[in-house]
Amino acid sequence: MPTKIIFATGNSHKLREVREILQGLPVEIEGLVSYPNIPVIKENGSTFEENALIKAKTVYHHTQLWTIADDSGLEVDPLNGAPGVFSARFAGEGHDYAANNKKLLKLIRDIPDGKRTARFRCAAAIVGPDFQKTVEGIVRGRIIRKLRGNNGFGYDPLFMPEGYDITYAEMEEEAKNRISHRAAAFIKVKEELKKILRVQ
Repeated sequence: MPTKIIFATGNSHKLREVREILQGLPVEIEGLVSYPNIPVIKENGSTFEENALIKAKTVYHHTQLWTIADDSGLEVDPLNGAPGVFSARFAGEGHDYAANNKKLLKLIRDIPDGKRTARFRCAAAIVGPDFQKTVEGIVRGRIIRKLRGNNGFGYDPLFMPEGYDITYAEMEEEAKNRISHRAAAFIKVKEELKKILRVQ
């Protein structure tokens, strides 16, 4: 019988992506939609790692089931790593992706192309009985000057990963999922789960 694991997210897109990455393991992965009694989790950590652990530990505490969680965002070098953990609310609470992108472009409009370097970082946490571990995935790239592409979400239309001449938002979902920061982190999660579950 598969081991039940909760992925601490209400985002069906992320849940599907992580299920695909963890395919082949004897696990059944459920999202938070299956656990409506878990209270809203305050992500008040100062790093992605802290936020991922807060989510995973909270859900484990309420369910006593193995839990995985992640937190991710964009770090822009000319902004000293901002927006970082504030990526989703960079333009302020209640603002959308468009407002975040507009603010980012405005802040670095005078930065030359060669210095607009950035990275997407994803920290993932695994929490279980007497066990907790975090891993991370990083994709480096740069911020271009105009939005390009209609796929993805967030800063995807502005982020061009190293070695590519298209943005995340110009990639097909399957292609992006293969190289994304979340994929890099959850490939490491898969290796950890193999050890925990004692599977080859």
